[in-house]
Amino acid sequence: MELNEQEKLLVSVIADGLPLVPRPFAEIGRFVSMDEDAVIRSLSNMVAGGIIKRFGLIVRHHELGYRANAMTVWDIPDDRVADIGRSFGQADCVTLCYRRPRRLPDWPYNLFCMVHGREREAVLEQIEQLARSMGLEDAPRDVLFSGRRFKQRGAHYDATPETLERTA
Repeated sequence: MELNEQEKLLVSVIADGLPLVPRPFAEIGRFVSMDEDAVIRSLSNMVAGGIIKRFGLIVRHHELGYRANAMTVWDIPDDRVADIGRSFGQADCVTLCYRRPRRLPDWPYNLFCMVHGREREAVLEQIEQLARSMGLEDAPRDVLFSGRRFKQRGAHYDATPETLERTA
């Protein structure tokens, strides 16, 4: 898929994220001389054509008041991990949940579950509620609270005449 100049401009405009307004694609359209539908259609085509690999949301929890962030790692029996992961993933307090292989003997955990909260005590209680909901009160686990924030940003692209190359 080859991009025209307007599409290249569109990619550069979205590189630092969408504006926080009720109709972000209409706002972007004003910068690139496109209407809202054309922006959405163009971005959809770029995703479908593989020019844009992902189009997603980065939530900056800290700015929203969520200062206690913990990855809980669980050692779940292999025959239950899929069901438990699905259940945890549907909980309101869980922002992501995924399975990873154990790295024995040092790392026995196979289920990772991120919980965000305003206070550490609230996060710990939510984790206990998750455990109780699945009968995992005695399951081996560790709660790893974030100690440092890293800058979050999406992919950045460098528009060249021939193509767009990922630079981040």
